[in-house]
Amino acid sequence: MRLTELGGSGCLVSALSFGAAGLGNLLGEVDDATARDALDAAWDVGVRYFDTAPHYGLGLSERRLGAALRHRPRDAYTVSTKVGRVLEPVAGPYGDDLAEGFAVPATHRRRWDFSADGVRRSIEDSLGRLGLDRIDVVFLHDPDDHAEQALDEAYPALERLRAEGVVRAIGAGMNQAGPLARFVRETDVDAVLCAGRYSLLDQRAGDELLPEAAARGKSVVVGGVFNSGLLADPRPGAPYDYAAAPPDLVERALRIKAVCESHGVPLRAAALAFPLRHPAVASVLVGARSAAEVRDAAEQFGQSVPQELWEELGV
Repeated sequence: MRLTELGGSGCLVSALSFGAAGLGNLLGEVDDATARDALDAAWDVGVRYFDTAPHYGLGLSERRLGAALRHRPRDAYTVSTKVGRVLEPVAGPYGDDLAEGFAVPATHRRRWDFSADGVRRSIEDSLGRLGLDRIDVVFLHDPDDHAEQALDEAYPALERLRAEGVVRAIGAGMNQAGPLARFVRETDVDAVLCAGRYSLLDQRAGDELLPEAAARGKSVVVGGVFNSGLLADPRPGAPYDYAAAPPDLVERALRIKAVCESHGVPLRAAALAFPLRHPAVASVLVGARSAAEVRDAAEQFGQSVPQELWEELGV
């Protein structure tokens, strides 16, 4: 599978990458064996970039990812995690974390912290959970409501850690394209992770973020290419951005699906292929909860999409 460097960081990422939120029991339990099989399957199909975060299952995703990768050659893969939410232990008895979307015991609470100390503590804690010798890429995680502290305190801390060699690449990850474009313009990030804003249904990242990144030699990792599921299986009631899709979007998705099928291309294959047509996009991040889902994503990703399909869709 094609590898691309993130900005000028030296970190290589596979064109298809593994998003490990599901392995933190997002929206339902995944047992340890199933999680390990999913990660092993990802390796077998050529995935060499893995993304996680403390937020995902209160550290469960990081622990599972680290356990699966620890025996692999360390220079053969790239791992990213995130800062901005510090996990603090709480006393039992424990409830669950389903209010945050994760089927895990609520053994910790999340505290927003984009201070310099918070960044260092979060990275130290993540290294402990991952059990790896280093973290390659660190993203500021959802700084939407903390933009000024993230820019004034957290970002300079990441820049220092990069200069010290603690991390190799830095950036920000959000569900919004506009604020990420600000990071690209105003800082020296290597890459940004943009979820849901560069898909067959939503190309807002193409207005400003992607041109800015391309002009400055920065990379964009694109997640959420199925927009929470609507572009994987368009139907009434299908999810779009974590809520039920409105009827007009369902109709749009069904029209896109019909165009794809008229060219002999599954909708999911086109959804995965679309972002990589832009030169600033280094990798498409796909979440998976099982080996079967990984292999299916790889099969769809490997399909050829004719230029005529893009022309008919006008993208």
